[in-house]
Amino acid sequence: MNGKIFITGLVAFLLCFGGALIYFQLYAYYQPMGQLTSISVADREIAVGSFEGINSDTSPNKLRACFDVDPAAFDGLEPATDAEPLQAPYWFGCFDAETLTEDLAAGRATAFVAEDETPANAVEYEILRFVAVYPDGRAYLWRHYREAE
Repeated sequence: MNGKIFITGLVAFLLCFGGALIYFQLYAYYQPMGQLTSISVADREIAVGSFEGINSDTSPNKLRACFDVDPAAFDGLEPATDAEPLQAPYWFGCFDAETLTEDLAAGRATAFVAEDETPANAVEYEILRFVAVYPDGRAYLWRHYREAE
């Protein structure tokens, strides 16, 4: 009888712990961003519409946003060659990292480094904010923290 009580308690604890872990990983730290009217890309302020974004103070990798822009505003900017979109939480439906990665590789979208946010004294890592733009004006923003090469 004592073994059944112990196993039942252990299973209940694991279910509660697993539920809390999932909640904290996927929901707790994300906050919706305010409605932005422009973003900074390189040395330009670019107007945006239909902005939808999430971010968190707990990690530089949690920034994701979807919006519309005028693709001509990016004329003359150097495309990024190493943009790797990161997965967004499943509930943030406008940001599909897999499709975006495929479209960047196939040339259907173009990525730009919006800003290098790496602190001046950092040598082991970099923090880059990327924006990817489609010819029809759809655009996506994310921040990528990664080890320096």
